[in-house]
Amino acid sequence: MTSAGPAAPTDGGGLPDWARRPANLPGALAGELVGRIVRGQWAPGSAMPSEPALCESYSVSRTVVREAVKMLQEKGLVQVRRGSGTVVNPQVMWNMLDELVLTASIAEDSGLDVLDDLVVTRRILESDMANVAARDADQDVVDQLERLVDLMDELVDDPTAYAVQDRAFHDLIMLTSGNRISRAVVRALESQVVNTARYLGEVRRDLCVASNRGHRNIYLRIAAHDPEGASAAMFTHITEAWLVRRGGSGDPVRLRR
Repeated sequence: MTSAGPAAPTDGGGLPDWARRPANLPGALAGELVGRIVRGQWAPGSAMPSEPALCESYSVSRTVVREAVKMLQEKGLVQVRRGSGTVVNPQVMWNMLDELVLTASIAEDSGLDVLDDLVVTRRILESDMANVAARDADQDVVDQLERLVDLMDELVDDPTAYAVQDRAFHDLIMLTSGNRISRAVVRALESQVVNTARYLGEVRRDLCVASNRGHRNIYLRIAAHDPEGASAAMFTHITEAWLVRRGGSGDPVRLRR
């Protein structure tokens, strides 16, 4: 029987820390197993511990284990093979838009490759949405964008309040594009990293000032109904803002185009 490895540490109350998460026990166990797979405890192509071994290791019922494994299947992490048990899938099959998978992948990434890929994805989608927004924006949208940019100029000394308006600016452009799928992908990605230090980087007044110059360039291209200019301005803004936030950690080769 394959060992599931030692259970997570406890705080002295008898239950492992993972089991003290929300009352959804299968979901909590799935989160623990996702972390172990992403960390490479069970390599792609290898079999996870058997159902009885997981039951024993985590002190849960077979029903809980089966539901947790089903969640792993839905995330693309494993497949259940008759005669081979539960086998870990190659990384290319993982659903990187899934909250648990993305969060664990970012946490375990020794560099910034995952975040670089996230920014590249956001850059592609938002550049296209800015292109469409410049074509379709009416005067009300243009006026709203102007107000947001002006307001952010006033908030450069308050990074928290600035960030709220920053997100509102980008979201208005995405809404104006009418591309619900692209907007949903960007919002899903951002929701996983918006409060993480590795993504936010250093927060300073001068960085807010520089960021809002990028916003103003985007706004001006949309106000001029210049789709190509708006797309290029968004591409440049997202790229430059991330390069500043990521600092000098490694060569950002994944951002090059």
